Amino acid sequence: MIDPFAGPLSSPRNQRAAEYTRQRQMGIGDLLLENRIVFLDGVITDGTANMIVMKLLFLQSENRHQDVHLYVNSPGGSVTATMAIYDTMQYLESEVATYCVGLAASGGAILVAGGTKGKRYALPHSKMMIHQPHGQVEGQVSDIEIQAEDILATRESLNKVLAKHTGQPIDVIARDTDRDYYMTADQSMEYGLVDEVLARPEKDSPSEKEGKK
Repeated sequence: MIDPFAGPLSSPRNQRAAEYTRQRQMGIGDLLLENRIVFLDGVITDGTANMIVMKLLFLQSENRHQDVHLYVNSPGGSVTATMAIYDTMQYLESEVATYCVGLAASGGAILVAGGTKGKRYALPHSKMMIHQPHGQVEGQVSDIEIQAEDILATRESLNKVLAKHTGQPIDVIARDTDRDYYMTADQSMEYGLVDEVLARPEKDSPSEKEGKK
């Protein structure tokens, strides 16, 4: 039977050409999102957090049974913005695989550690850093007291998050975050911030390939 809708435009070759043209017109961020990859780079601001949260929610709406891949290269930033992303990650039904690329410090480290257990990764030469939240306290004495109490409460909350995801005792977290605490990829894995340090599998030498034939 002849398909009345079949024609030159529906040929496999033209379909491939149309797909190629579509991909060329898409931005790199769109192409990554199409592959369920979200990239967080730079300082974490409210604007950054809003964009990341929207992408996470969109990917869950597309397929809640497929993993989301969150790559982080960030020195940290706003605590409230960081926790907006973190809370969304915990809310999703989709599992979130996290990757430390370059540096994941402060809020960046919390987001990497907050990924799905067993799916938190670091690249070999990446670094992570944890510390206590910073804040500027100014104003009248009563205002200073309120702000100081809020900073202490925030620190306690962040320490609990790190303890939950690393398995470290809360007193160890409190001690280590008292100052900037840097870790290599391997040290981050030992600490419990990530589960695995990624490395490209070595290629077989020509002689080994011959032996496998």
